[in-house]
Amino acid sequence: MLAAVDHVQLAAPPGSEDALRAYYVDVLGMTEIPKPVVLAARGGCWFRAGEVQLHLGVESDFRPAKKAHPGLRVTGIEAYAARLVARGAAVIWDDSLPGHRRFYSEDPVGNRLEFLEPALGRQ
Repeated sequence: MLAAVDHVQLAAPPGSEDALRAYYVDVLGMTEIPKPVVLAARGGCWFRAGEVQLHLGVESDFRPAKKAHPGLRVTGIEAYAARLVARGAAVIWDDSLPGHRRFYSEDPVGNRLEFLEPALGRQ
């Protein structure tokens, strides 16, 4: 039986780890977690915020997906969006999901990320 999502893996181009760290730690407020030694040699980096884990793996012929993305539940979505904007990240609001406030952003290598919060009274 499935119990939970353990992590989501996104791809990134070789040599992008420093830019990813700056975005996922400084912009999103996540914490970098060490990769197991056997996997660290492959490059990439892993991040955590509470129970949410995002793993960025190196892909030599990387191309960001245009539609595929993780949907990340947040609290205080207006303040979180302001945090991203203040740190130079683009925020694109989308009101097409009933019962939710949500926006999209992209990491420095073009991975699409969705941030959403249930809207009180609109569920």
